[in-house]
Amino acid sequence: MSRRLRSGLSAVLIALSCLLVPLGLLSAWAAYGLTDTSRYVTTMAPLAADPDVRDAIAETVGNGILDQIDHQVDARVMRATVAPFVHDAVRSFTQTAAFRTAWNEGNRVTHDAVLRALRDEPGEQDRPVTVDLAPVASHVKDQLAQDHVPLANRIPVEHTEVALLPAQELGRLRKGFHVLEVAGFWLPVAAVTFAVAGITLAVCRRRALTATALGTALGGALLAVAIAVGRSLTLSDLPDEVSQPAAAAVYDALTATLRTASWLLMALGLAVAALTWLTRRRTKRRRPPRPRLRLLLGRRRRAASAPTQTPPQEPTRVEA
Repeated sequence: MSRRLRSGLSAVLIALSCLLVPLGLLSAWAAYGLTDTSRYVTTMAPLAADPDVRDAIAETVGNGILDQIDHQVDARVMRATVAPFVHDAVRSFTQTAAFRTAWNEGNRVTHDAVLRALRDEPGEQDRPVTVDLAPVASHVKDQLAQDHVPLANRIPVEHTEVALLPAQELGRLRKGFHVLEVAGFWLPVAAVTFAVAGITLAVCRRRALTATALGTALGGALLAVAIAVGRSLTLSDLPDEVSQPAAAAVYDALTATLRTASWLLMALGLAVAALTWLTRRRTKRRRPPRPRLRLLLGRRRRAASAPTQTPPQEPTRVEA
């Protein structure tokens, strides 16, 4: 294989590797990071203490309870009387240990239901994925009754199911999830394989290694930019009734690992490139002279060390 062909193939493989690095990291994070229920619950647990999340939950649950009151009780009497107490009770409930326990358990149950639906397990194929708010409403009702709020015992507690995944969307989401699971494994493997093959085929492997490291750092930077752009687009597309600060807190919590990985890619790529450049300069300083230069230096040294031959002196003639 000629040197030009080897250089071309090496450049193509290294470019493909650098392109697949951020895509592989993103797919691996989605396929393995978000699908682990224990890791998901651990990631979401600190949000129970976030003020924006608390306010959003208090507003949502409080409005849900008031809507039930409007449908089943005389709204003119109950809503004006109970509405301030309902919101205060829900907001105070979000500051208790019971809420943190309910938050973690709710996230666990919801995550399990979504995974069962996406993995096409029996019994979840034609049913939407929902979460029930009745336990929270029941706790708020008990707290209002303990505080002697008027007519608190008449607050209805029903199973209020909030749809997370509609049934008509499950088929498309399952296909995307299966593709994501395959890509989460094979894209990182392909990126590493292309990088190793490109460096092996390169005529100058040190230069190929430097190019791969810089491309990896660039991929990490592009991934960080994509996360920031995705955050902006996600928050701008939210409905008006969804709290943007709470959604931003959830987005930041879910993508914290991905952001850390993108920064690690940038740091690792730049470190390898800098180390390769430094070792190259040090090798140049210690490299012995080339054969031609060494031959010329040897000739000069031999010429300088050879004894100089003085011309024979003519005999001195003395006339008698």
